[in-house]
Amino acid sequence: MKVESSNSLKQGCFSTAKLELEQLGFSTVDNIYTPEEVGQMLTLIAAANSDKATFRKSEDLFAIRQFLKEVPEIKDIIFNDNLRSLINEAFGQSFFVVKSIYFDKPDKSNWYVAYHQDLTISVDKKVELEGFGPWTVKQGQFSVQPPLTILQRNFTIRIHLDHTDGNNGALKVIAQSHLKNIYRPETINWDLEREITCEVKLGGIMLMKPLLLHSSSRTTSGQKRRVIHIEFSDVELPPAIQWSERLN
Repeated sequence: MKVESSNSLKQGCFSTAKLELEQLGFSTVDNIYTPEEVGQMLTLIAAANSDKATFRKSEDLFAIRQFLKEVPEIKDIIFNDNLRSLINEAFGQSFFVVKSIYFDKPDKSNWYVAYHQDLTISVDKKVELEGFGPWTVKQGQFSVQPPLTILQRNFTIRIHLDHTDGNNGALKVIAQSHLKNIYRPETINWDLEREITCEVKLGGIMLMKPLLLHSSSRTTSGQKRRVIHIEFSDVELPPAIQWSERLN
């Protein structure tokens, strides 16, 4: 899907993206960011202090958790007119950021992620609440599986800072799997399901639902795959807990 210069055409693309997201569980939109904006984002990421616990570095992975908190200067570039218009036109103004991560799959990465759903949310503390659980803690961050009604409302935007295809770790998804609630990967019926590789151009985005089954292959092309992953919700949590990364 390509974003044209006309505002009316943009709105049409954004409406189509929302429809695809609801029906298929994912959609892609090109040209949300210019190459110059992508370059500015990469410069800010490279300059960030990577000594903190929220940064994870290894030979085949570089990740920044709580990304928008750790690199706050990048927010003005990420939330440019195109992205703001897409969110407002497709979802309305009630959604807010609840989680953000930066992933760098380096050119020699052997990192493979099996099929899974994104079943947890990040919150500020662990509290025993009906319908919430199990809980995990990673690098001081509390995560919990919430009621399905919350996951069904949420959506994710993945900002692609490199051209991404099947050779450098593009996501593979199973269309409409988000409509089946909890869908265990070991129960996938490959006689019925179809795997789709989601290619996204540099400066484009992918929208997806948390319950969409998705995986990521190893890199075979020697090309990087750098992605900013941002989750959105319009759901207020019970008073005892808060979204840990809420950004209006």
